[in-house]
Amino acid sequence: MNSFKRIFSEAVLRALAWASVVSEILIVVTGGAVRLTASGLGCPTWPNCTPESLITVPEMGIHGVIEFTNRLLTFVLLLIAVLFFFAALFTRGSRRILSTSIWLILGIFLQAVVGGISVLTNLNPWVVGLHFVISSAMISISALQLWRVYSPAVTPSTRSERSFSAALIGFGSTAVLLGIVVTGSGPHAGDLDAPRNGLNSELWQHFHSYPAYLALASATSLLVLVRRRDVDGFASRLVFWSTFALVAQATVGIAQARLGLPVLLVLIHMAIASVFIALLTLQGLALRKK
Repeated sequence: MNSFKRIFSEAVLRALAWASVVSEILIVVTGGAVRLTASGLGCPTWPNCTPESLITVPEMGIHGVIEFTNRLLTFVLLLIAVLFFFAALFTRGSRRILSTSIWLILGIFLQAVVGGISVLTNLNPWVVGLHFVISSAMISISALQLWRVYSPAVTPSTRSERSFSAALIGFGSTAVLLGIVVTGSGPHAGDLDAPRNGLNSELWQHFHSYPAYLALASATSLLVLVRRRDVDGFASRLVFWSTFALVAQATVGIAQARLGLPVLLVLIHMAIASVFIALLTLQGLALRKK
C-alpha cells in the first residue's frame, strides 16, 4: 500500500488530470484529421482493421495508417483514465473524483463501440455526429475532473452572473450541437463514398451561427459583470478565455465558409470547439451557486 502511495502522489494525480483533458481534446482533433483526409474507412471494418488483420496492412496505404493510429489513441485515453483512478484512490479516496474517472472509462468503451458502428454503417453522418457528441461530453467530464482535483476557492457569484453563465452554457452547447449537424451536411464525409445527411449546408450554417453569436453576447456581458467584483480573478480569467475562444471560433468559421471549407481551417475550427467545451464547463463551475 505504501509503495502505491509513493508512486501515485498528489503531483501525479494533477498531471494525470491535465493529461486527461488534453488527450480528450486531442482525440477529437485526430478524429477530425481522419475525416478530413478521407481516411474514415482506412480500416474498413471493426474491431479488426481489415477482415483478416487486427492492424492496418500495406494495402490500406496512408489512409489505413491514419485511421489505425487514431484507434490506437483510444488505448492511450484508457490508460490515462485507469492510472488516474488508482492515483485518486491512493491519494484522495474521494468518491467525487473517483466517479469522474469511472465515467471516463465507461465513455471510452462507448466511444469505441460507436466508432465501430460508424465504420460498419459506412460513416453514417448521424452516427459520426453521435461520436462527436460523446467526445464533447467526455471533454466536459475531464474538465469537471480537473476542477475537482484542484478544488479552487472562488469569489461567490451573483444571481445575474449565474444567469449569464447559464445562457452562455445553453447557447454555446446549442451552437456545438448544430455545428455537428452542419458537419454531417458538408463535403468532408471521411470517405468519398460516405453518405451525407441531406440537409441544406448553407442554411444550417446560419442556424449554427445564431446561437454562437448569442453565446458570444452572453460571454461578453458576463465578462463585464465578473470583472467588476471578482477579487481573485479566477472566474474572470475563465470567462475571458471562453470569450476569446468564441471570437476565434467565429473568425475561423466565417473564413472557412467563405473560402470553401479548406481542410486546415476546418481542423482548427474543431480544435477550438473542443477547447471551448472545456472552458464552458470550467466557467460554469466557477460561477455556480455555492
